[in-house]
Amino acid sequence: MTTSNEQFAKLSANGFEAAFRVAQITLDSAERFAKLSLELSKQTLEEHVNLARELGSVKDPQEALSRVNKLAAQNLEQAVANSRNVYDIVSQTQTELSKVAESNIADLNKTLIGNVEALTKNAPAGSETAVNALKSGLAASAAAFSTLSKAGQQVAEFADSSVKAATSATADAVKAAAKRTGPAA
Repeated sequence: MTTSNEQFAKLSANGFEAAFRVAQITLDSAERFAKLSLELSKQTLEEHVNLARELGSVKDPQEALSRVNKLAAQNLEQAVANSRNVYDIVSQTQTELSKVAESNIADLNKTLIGNVEALTKNAPAGSETAVNALKSGLAASAAAFSTLSKAGQQVAEFADSSVKAATSATADAVKAAAKRTGPAA
């Protein structure tokens, strides 16, 4: 009975540590989002003030159109960069949370296997089939989790490479469009 209470206490302590770690990861991510948001707000304010000054000094409508087109291209490039920053924060948070979950599931699995081993030692004669079925079920669930975890990592890696490729393609397209409209204006 004491062993079960000790194991329960250890599982509870591990659960509190995991909950604390998840809260810490969440707060860190919120802090990074808030910091990014403030930086973007400052940057946007500065850009609008500069645009107002520039457009206030323009005498030629063609020059005004050229400046607006240039600004639109710059804003689109900045939006792509900002979306990449947001994606990086989300991706990093997801990776950290996945590590916490994997660690907790591994600890739980280890505890369950230890309990099954203890059960095996004290099992009555003839119960080997039931104990082996239990061990087999635990092994199958651990293998399934491992497979799902690996598949999730592959999906995350694919998404990351896709986002990077899309970001790069969008930035290249914006630069090409800016070059085409820049000299003609």
